[in-house]
Amino acid sequence: MTLSPRDEARRLNPPPLQGRGRGWGVSANTIARVQGHAVAMRRNPTEPEKRLWTHLSRSQLGGFKFRRQAVIGSFIADFLCPAERLVIEIDGHTHEDADADRNRDAALAALGYRTIRFTNTDVMQNVEGVLIRLRETLQALSLRRAPHPNPSPEGEGLER
Repeated sequence: MTLSPRDEARRLNPPPLQGRGRGWGVSANTIARVQGHAVAMRRNPTEPEKRLWTHLSRSQLGGFKFRRQAVIGSFIADFLCPAERLVIEIDGHTHEDADADRNRDAALAALGYRTIRFTNTDVMQNVEGVLIRLRETLQALSLRRAPHPNPSPEGEGLER
């Protein structure tokens, strides 16, 4: 199937919130490439990621749900709690680019996400300490949310 030049342009340059609200102003090709990379990373996790996932999966940590290798824009988060918009990153011993981390964290913050980082050593040698810190962070985030100050009146927008 060949696409017209107009359809090809739409495929390569989708509107900011294309398809299920996942656009973030990123092209469809970029989203597909990043999602493919995330799938590969899910299939081959590091040992610290496996260990932490055993504690985060199935809502074991305070009832909060998590995703592994979640795609956010052009980034892949090691773990994501979508309800609290918390990104968890596990950094290995080869991970030494602090400037790149700050830029990435700032970009995620602009999208409304908070990032918390742990080292491989933290997870492998002190997973209980990591879980305590995560639980405290998640509880603090969920306590900050309040109901909307101006709820819509019941039945507003319904046809009579």
